[in-house]
Amino acid sequence: MISTDGDAAAARWLLSPEAVRTQAHGLLAAAERNELQHFSFDAGRLGFAADYVTGTIRQNYPALDIPYHARWRHFVVDGTDRWAASPPASLDDPLERARIRIDLAVTSVLLDAGAGDAWRYRDAKTGKSIARSEGLAIASLDAFLDGLFSADVDQPARTDAPALTAIDDASLAAAFQVTDENPLAGLSGRTGLLNRLGHTLQDKPQFFAADAPRIGNLADHFVSLARDGTLPAATILTTLLEAFADIWPGRLEMAGRNLGDTWRHPAAHRQDAADGHVPFHKLSQWLSYSLVEPLSELGLAVTGPDDLTGLAEYRNGGLMIDTGLLRPKHDGILSTLHEPGSEIIVEWRALTVALLDRLADAVRERLGKTPAELPLAAVLEGGTWAAGRRIARETRTDGSPPLNIVSDGSVF
Repeated sequence: MISTDGDAAAARWLLSPEAVRTQAHGLLAAAERNELQHFSFDAGRLGFAADYVTGTIRQNYPALDIPYHARWRHFVVDGTDRWAASPPASLDDPLERARIRIDLAVTSVLLDAGAGDAWRYRDAKTGKSIARSEGLAIASLDAFLDGLFSADVDQPARTDAPALTAIDDASLAAAFQVTDENPLAGLSGRTGLLNRLGHTLQDKPQFFAADAPRIGNLADHFVSLARDGTLPAATILTTLLEAFADIWPGRLEMAGRNLGDTWRHPAAHRQDAADGHVPFHKLSQWLSYSLVEPLSELGLAVTGPDDLTGLAEYRNGGLMIDTGLLRPKHDGILSTLHEPGSEIIVEWRALTVALLDRLADAVRERLGKTPAELPLAAVLEGGTWAAGRRIARETRTDGSPPLNIVSDGSVF
């Protein structure tokens, strides 16, 4: 098929936070008209859901001093910030410190797809067995500090191209304590993602430098993009989507561009080539939130954080189902194992993104806060993500999400 200028424009648009929000709210509007096939929206439950999230925020952050939802939160174990407690010696130089933190953040976020219900990581420092996102965080931090992602023995705390391209299932399994009795969902998918990441570092010197390419060289690139010391959050996301476009496996393409975390849904209407497409860019958006702190520490002011959207993942999405905001329309939705690209999952994720905006407004009203005082990233951290986990534990003994999703190591 021959690409047109319209295809190129639609592809650029789909790789933006504006497209994520627009398509998500389009599906929510369809749900309000009861036009969707898989979920109905019960607006009468919005007050209950907002009260539940607000209560979770007050419980976790009584002073309302809520940080952004970022990978750095998951490096805290029993009140100890493990990243801050184990700083590499080279952190004295501000730019190198930013490079190291970006090396870690990107690697850890990209390894954070759903671990599955059975996997645990035994933390050598506390003896605790840690599951899910926090377990993956500590496992990736330990592997990072031990030099798994660095080809330079004198600088173990870095993530560079030679090390990433050399990683195999066995080395990643050893670092993450994977055995037959302790299986990690999507292990090979994670390995493939890291391998493709390594090749991308080599192939895109404009982002990662031609000499000794590493992820952390994005710090230098972001400094070059800043104007008068400011950097829009949307620019962080679009830069990451361009820089890492080639690492996503088997995804939709348009005008020769990999659309990443973008999927099809028949109710996602547009009057251009983006018709039927629903983008999420969940990992890339969470990574964007996670880069705010190292870039701010470097002296850049990140503006427009609410131009990014809520994250379409199973804790936020589970909250929508468990609070009754979303109701399955037919049998099997909650008992069947779904592929990430299935129409059911795309519909659920899109409704989640749109409802996170609605919930954020309702939560701010209850707390007497403005969007500037309580940005969406803080609502995610203090409220919806934690509330999704909390209500899952109250609803199901194992705390699992209400929907069962196949993890390929690159989406959730």
